[in-house]
Order: sequence, then C-alpha cells, then structure tokens
Amino acid sequence: MSDRRISGFKPTGPLQLGNYVGAIRPVVDGQDQPTIVFVADLHAMTVPGDPQRLRELSLQVAGLLLASGVDPRRTILYRQSDLPAHAELHYLLECVATYGEAHRMIQFKEKGGGSGTRLSLLTYPVLMAADILLHDIAEVPVGRDQRQHVELTRDLAMRFNERHGPVFTVPRATHPAIAARLADLADPAVKMGKTNASSNGVLFLLDPPDVLRRKIMRAVTDTAGEVAYDPENRPGVSNLLELLAVATGDDPRRIASGHTGYGALKRATADAVIALLEPIQRRYHALSEDDIEQVLAAGAERAAERADATVARTKAAMGLSSARPARAGSPATPETVPASR
Repeated sequence: MSDRRISGFKPTGPLQLGNYVGAIRPVVDGQDQPTIVFVADLHAMTVPGDPQRLRELSLQVAGLLLASGVDPRRTILYRQSDLPAHAELHYLLECVATYGEAHRMIQFKEKGGGSGTRLSLLTYPVLMAADILLHDIAEVPVGRDQRQHVELTRDLAMRFNERHGPVFTVPRATHPAIAARLADLADPAVKMGKTNASSNGVLFLLDPPDVLRRKIMRAVTDTAGEVAYDPENRPGVSNLLELLAVATGDDPRRIASGHTGYGALKRATADAVIALLEPIQRRYHALSEDDIEQVLAAGAERAAERADATVARTKAAMGLSSARPARAGSPATPETVPASR
C-alpha cells in the first residue's frame, strides 16, 4: 500500500488561522512522508465567482503554503486545473457513479436543489474521488464530516475494479487527532472560517499586526471575569485560551491558571498570534507571482507522471485505448472486496 498523503486547499477566500492549525501545519510537519498538495481551484467553481478573484486567491493560497513551510523539494505542490488528468478521470468516474450516490451527498442536500444550482455542485464529490485515485492514495486523513466523500471514493474504486480489473488502489479514511477548533472571536458559537459572513472575528493569515491585535482585543468573553478553560459553558474565554495555546504550544488549562484578567489574556494572545504569523507574512511578501507560478508549474509536471499513467490504464480498462494499461510506480493494490453496492 502507498504511504503517500494528499491535501487540497480550496481558494474560496483568504486563508485564516484555523486553516493553518487544522490543515497547513500538519502537512508541513509530515513532509518526511511523500506528500501531494494541490490548490483545488476546480472545486471553487461549484458556486458563482469572479474569475480574476479566483486566480488571485489561487496564487495567494499557494504562496501561503510555501511561506508556511511547504517545501517543493519534498512535497509536490500544484494547481488542480494545471493537471488535465483531474478533469479527465472525473468524467471517466462519472461513467461509473450513479445519480443517487451524488444526490445524497450532504453538501448537495444543504446547498443545492434549486433550478439555478450548478451541476458541478452535484458532481464535485466524484471529482474529489478522482483527486484521490489519480495518485494511488491508500489512506486519506479526514475529519469525520468528510468521511462520506472517502466512502464514495471507495465505492467507485471497488465497483470499477470489479467491472474492469484491478486499476485503482482502494483508499480508506483515517481520522487524525483533532486539532483545536478555533471559534469566531465575535461569535464563539461559530467556527472561524474564511467565508464567514463577517470578518470581524476571523484572524486571516495576512492580516496586518494592528488588525490582528484589534480583533483579539475586541473578542467576546463573558461577564464572569475569571479566566477558566470551560469550552462548553464559557466558549469566548476558552477560545482565547486555545488561540494562545495554538500560538505557543502550551496547554490551555495551564495557561488559564497563569492569568487572572481578560485584558492581560487578550494582550498575551495578540502578542503570541502576531509572533506566530510574522515570519509567514514576511516570507509570503518576499515571493513574487512568478516565483509561485514556477513552483506550481514544476509541481504539475511532477504530478503528471503518475496521474497520466492512472488515466491511461483507466481508459485502457474501459476500452477507450488499444494500448496496454500504463502503470506508474507500484501497481495498484486494490482490496479484496464484496460485490459493489
């Protein structure tokens, strides 16, 4: 089984501290293992958007990944739309998937359904399956809210292998340790996200130091006045403690024992967050657009060898090519599986 890991970052808004803690930092820390990282610009097109904004955000995401420590000498970093194999395998898998499978995916149920809904919102889980299967990924680290996508990928891979022979590695979902769930500073009941309705409580990775400090100093706390770590009953104060813990590597409960007032806690949190993001911002602003484009182009070229081989053997198995199926690296090692569902 392959030990490669894969992570995709969708350029639907500026990256924020929660993205860094939950997704970017684990990638950077795990680069001793073969790693593939891509900017998922095709996934960003499931909803209407401005083309120039999409391009700018795609470059910004790639630049922040590099500035955060993603090393293109060890990690393959590319832009999804620069690798045609994604779109090609997506269509081939659509010829194996069913409408019912796509329609019952939770994101479509929550966001789709109207006559103006883009068809891509229905079919993008199949594109996610293509993202994984292109690279013969055996284990996919996901949060439990994303497990449904991996299950669809497994179903499509198993069904294809049963009908056409052993072409795909059948992946399985793994659940890494849960990172701190950073909440919106202005509304602790809401997760900090890059597309929140208001940016007042979101710490973006490129926010200037004065903006970061202002947002943190205005963070919602409570009227108790005592610093204590109690996420269920005192989410505002607990969120500040988690922010400070994220920035310093300390434990939020131990931090709480060393603070007696909200003002001092907010100042310490602001100082630590600014210190954490300063080197990332400095490295990001030192990158030119050409620097980023060169890394992405080189990454797409490296990724294409395996991805194109996967598409070639898929097409051959489906009768679309008379050539023998191409294989990149070790052959796929699909699991022994029961009849497809």
